[in-house]
Amino acid sequence: MKKSETIRVLQGLGVGQVAERSGVAVSTLHFYEEEGLIESWRNGGNHRRYSRDVLRRIAVIRVAQRAGVPLKEIAAALKTLPQGRTPNAKDWARLSAAWKAELDARIETLTRLRDELTGCIGCGCLSLKACPLRNPGDELAAGGSGPLLLSGSGET
Repeated sequence: MKKSETIRVLQGLGVGQVAERSGVAVSTLHFYEEEGLIESWRNGGNHRRYSRDVLRRIAVIRVAQRAGVPLKEIAAALKTLPQGRTPNAKDWARLSAAWKAELDARIETLTRLRDELTGCIGCGCLSLKACPLRNPGDELAAGGSGPLLLSGSGET
C-alpha cells in the first residue's frame, strides 16, 4: 500500500462521506452509533471518522431492517462480527440464517392474518366477538384477551 493510501485509510471517512456513499442521512448514522450498530472515532480536530468497513455494516443494517428484523437484534448480530473487518458473504449467511426462523414465523402469522381478514370481514359482520362463524357464542372469551385466532390458541 502506498503511503498516501495508508494515510487515507488511517484518516477514515467523514460522516458526510459515509452518508453520501451509504445513502442514509447523517442523523441516521448518529442514531446507528447511539444504538451500538456502528462505531466511529474522533480525529485531532474532534471530527467523527469511520473506517471503510462501516459501509458494508450499514448495508447489512438496511437489508435486515427491510426484512423486518428489529434494531436490537441487528445490533446483537453485528456484535458477533470482528471490528475493523468488512462483513463478508460468510458473515451474511450466518446472520441471515439466524433471522430466517423468526421471519418465517412472522410470514406465517401475517398469512394467517390475511386469511382471517378475508374470511371474517368478507361476511360483513365486522365483529369477531359476535361472529357466529368464527366465534359462536363468544367461546374465545374463555381464552383471555388478545388475538387468539391469530396465535393459534383459540381455533374453534
